Amino acid sequence: MKVDYIIVGLGLAGLAFVEELIEAKKTFMVFEDDSQTSSLVAGGVYNPVILKRFTPVWNAKEQLEIALPFYQKLEKKLNIKIDEKFVIKKAFKSIEDQNNWFSALDKPKLVDYLEPKLDTKNYKGVIAEFSFGNVKETGRIDTKRLVESYREYLKERDLIRFKKFEYQALNIDKELLEYKDINASKIVFCEGYGIKKNPFFNYLPLNEAKGELLTIHAPELNIDFLLKSTLFVLPLGDDLYKVGATFNWTDKTSNPSEEGKQELIEKLKKVINVPYTIVNQTAGIRPTVSGRRPLVGTHPKFKQLIVLNGLGTRGVMIAPTVAKKLFHYLENGQILDNDINITRF
Repeated sequence: MKVDYIIVGLGLAGLAFVEELIEAKKTFMVFEDDSQTSSLVAGGVYNPVILKRFTPVWNAKEQLEIALPFYQKLEKKLNIKIDEKFVIKKAFKSIEDQNNWFSALDKPKLVDYLEPKLDTKNYKGVIAEFSFGNVKETGRIDTKRLVESYREYLKERDLIRFKKFEYQALNIDKELLEYKDINASKIVFCEGYGIKKNPFFNYLPLNEAKGELLTIHAPELNIDFLLKSTLFVLPLGDDLYKVGATFNWTDKTSNPSEEGKQELIEKLKKVINVPYTIVNQTAGIRPTVSGRRPLVGTHPKFKQLIVLNGLGTRGVMIAPTVAKKLFHYLENGQILDNDINITRF
């Protein structure tokens, strides 16, 4: 079999790049072994504001302008609903917190996203002494449903193999790549944390941050917005809420832990005061990079080997943009931005 591209990994990064290939009528084969779960368990929230410091997310405007139509197109293509719009309400912890919000309103990159009028309502079950600030242009992509539906879409067309990619079986020639029964011009590795085992790109400074989330059932809470406080509380419907998330830099497993569960329970005590039951706990490894910029580009020696990785906690926003930039770099010779190009390392 001869194809233009082999794609290794089908989370958000691989999915976004595959969409570029389909649009350009390029041929490909995807390999996915379910070893990485970050895209499947992610909260999937898109938010242009870093609420911890009231600063704009890197390239937020550009990313949203590309990402939102991208997911809208996928909803039609796959006949699924994955984009849910809602307001994020930031619960202020102090008067100083409120004042920092008003200061942020003067920043040109934030004025379109922050409402100047504070929300002083009381919401049953929500602990908030100093009112709320509303963030606009926000919502959630159901990443689990998207990735699972997309994998099924590719499976029906024989464009994906659910097998572990064996690096030692890759034969690199000057003009062609050979992998078992496949000849390809290029291979793109979108493996997330799995890149640590990739002999071609494991030199890149990818950090691993384990994140754990709870799904709770809280019939008395009844909120239709994402509550951002010590942690986030995200409504899923049917009185279910996703709660998260932890950051663990030492545990490299994707298994839910009792430690993570207890951390979330303790933090949740400061956020809501209504009864709830835990119905699920999930965990995944976020592929993060110092400076919060993704890892994109070609291998320093073998130009047919390419990486698309390091999307971190904002993969929903970043993936469509960087996938598009990578495609145009490979196919049309457009220059990759220095802040995402792996040549910076």
